[in-house]
Amino acid sequence: MNRRNLLRFASAATLLQLPGRHARAAAIGERAVSGSRRTRPGDPSWPSATRWAELDRRVDGRLVEVHSPLADCVAKPDGQACRDLFAHLKNPYYIHDQVGLTQTCGWVDAWSYAPSVYAVVARTATHVAAAVDFARAHNLRLVVKGGGHSYQGTSNAPDSLLVWTRDMADVVMHDAFVARGCERSAQAVPAVSVGAGAIWMHVYDAVSAAGNRYVQGGGCATVGVAGLVQSGGFGSFSKNFGTAAGGLVEAEVVTADGVVRVVNACREPDLFWALRGGGGGTFGIVTRVTLRTHTLPDSFGGVSATIQATSDASFHELIGRFVAFYREHLFNAHWGEVVDFTRDNRLRVGMVFQGLTQQQATEAWEPFIASVRESPDRFVMAAPPAVIAIPARRFWDPSFLLKYGGAFVVADERPGASPRDLFWRADQGQVGQYLYGYTSAWLPESLLSQANRAHVADALFVATRHWTISLHFNKGLAGARETAIADALRTAMNPQVLHAFALAISGAEGPPAHPSIRGHAPDVARGRAERRRIDAAMSALRRVAPDAGSYVAESDYFADGWQRAYWGENHARLRTIKARYDPHGLFVVHHGVGSEDWSQDGFTRRA
Repeated sequence: MNRRNLLRFASAATLLQLPGRHARAAAIGERAVSGSRRTRPGDPSWPSATRWAELDRRVDGRLVEVHSPLADCVAKPDGQACRDLFAHLKNPYYIHDQVGLTQTCGWVDAWSYAPSVYAVVARTATHVAAAVDFARAHNLRLVVKGGGHSYQGTSNAPDSLLVWTRDMADVVMHDAFVARGCERSAQAVPAVSVGAGAIWMHVYDAVSAAGNRYVQGGGCATVGVAGLVQSGGFGSFSKNFGTAAGGLVEAEVVTADGVVRVVNACREPDLFWALRGGGGGTFGIVTRVTLRTHTLPDSFGGVSATIQATSDASFHELIGRFVAFYREHLFNAHWGEVVDFTRDNRLRVGMVFQGLTQQQATEAWEPFIASVRESPDRFVMAAPPAVIAIPARRFWDPSFLLKYGGAFVVADERPGASPRDLFWRADQGQVGQYLYGYTSAWLPESLLSQANRAHVADALFVATRHWTISLHFNKGLAGARETAIADALRTAMNPQVLHAFALAISGAEGPPAHPSIRGHAPDVARGRAERRRIDAAMSALRRVAPDAGSYVAESDYFADGWQRAYWGENHARLRTIKARYDPHGLFVVHHGVGSEDWSQDGFTRRA
């Protein structure tokens, strides 16, 4: 990012010193945040230039005025600069480098990207604490951005102060880590400490390629670390290694009072529990996480195939065959990732495995593939099955991927880009997306029983008459290792995740867009139509899983009953913890714990 500090500093002699932290809380902090409406630019209470200059001094010159690159397109939407920008919006690393952008541009009828007024480009927890103190003292809307991947727009808000953790990206390996205060009660474990703004591609490179260990993070390479952990955090191999939240050993977090806290199972365990799946940007601003690491398997691998059914009846049969095959052969800790059931009667396989050889993986799939090939009149191999395996240490190794994995990764091709900056080609559609609809539901293990399989196949078939359904098997922990389940049980996630064999997802998106830019506005009519199809598809599935919860990071913006869907019985405890650590609602995100108390935009407290 080309940082430009656009503040006009007052002379040193006239700079007003903000009162000390404890004085602020007593004198103006409590009064300010307990008001019914947050301050916006133009209000008499909006901080003066002098006050902003003082904040800049307190954060070591890291306060910037936010300028959205999209703003330049409003005046000249047909210009070359605007065309170049929208091309750049398909590069997640370009987006990651911009204080004025997020990885998702918006959601039809829900939100569109709107930049903050100022941002603190934090490098230390002290910088974050200064920003929190300033926002509390001046009754500002405060938002947090790390990777900027929030589908629900929680990492942006107009008229706000942004804390951007991008520069907090250090990765430190530990051979034997003991959480602070747990020296007498816990054994040392191999771990890695990671700054909140790091992304998973870089963390995996450091931990696996360089460190020969494994850490459970996200599957998408450019997702931010802290946000994923706070949402729960699934990776491709979660059936074996569990969730990211389950692997959290310790966190550094700045709470609403501006205090930097180190929390774990021994120190402030309630807050620690809330940070393990209770939702990002809600209980404080996480600045560092320490996660347990694991022995790296010998190899990781993948299986891909596309099977075309020749009729609706054949597709219905194919779905039933696959459900039975999954239960008998893949429902274990070795397998993860996704199978799509499409509207055009295709079954697309994109699964991964760990702890198996290529031969073992091939043999696992042989019964299903053989049964398909025996019926060429009903099923056609549109893309023949391919099984690959590579040394696990090379799975995220940039040099290896660039040399041998060009079909699977995309590089940041900007001049001077780091060779480490890669992302999975399969995730290209998500980059800069404007969402039309998106929803998820955990499917319970009981649906795989002999008695229920036919009902699941029926529901999946009916759903696909409306829209594609994807089953993400790594995003449900039924069939996982016992240790993965035990760790997840100690998190704030909806307990349904423990008994779900998969997370069903249905969604649709368009290219990068913004309503204010002529020629680049989202296709609202198409978006609304596709959202109706998505809702109909998921309604078909919910008939066999009527109480299914949703994954907070991948869910419907318009969901009713989101508290129970996201956290189940854990929501009541999360509400209590929220009241203790953020009694005046400094941290508000859409459908986050405590957001019921605020207007949709987070600016006005509800009566």
